[in-house]
Amino acid sequence: MGVTELKRKGRKNRARANNATQRIKQLLSKPIVKNVDVEAIKASFAEKQA
Repeated sequence: MGVTELKRKGRKNRARANNATQRIKQLLSKPIVKNVDVEAIKASFAEKQA
């Protein structure tokens, strides 16, 4: 009996693996931390309350 190659299944498995690794990379990626002036934000909230 000859060996048959299941091409569609191989493509599907490879796509699943690639999607999983991309999903993991996306979850592990950290957002860019910008310099945020916390005091200015607090002051803006105080202005809105008044």
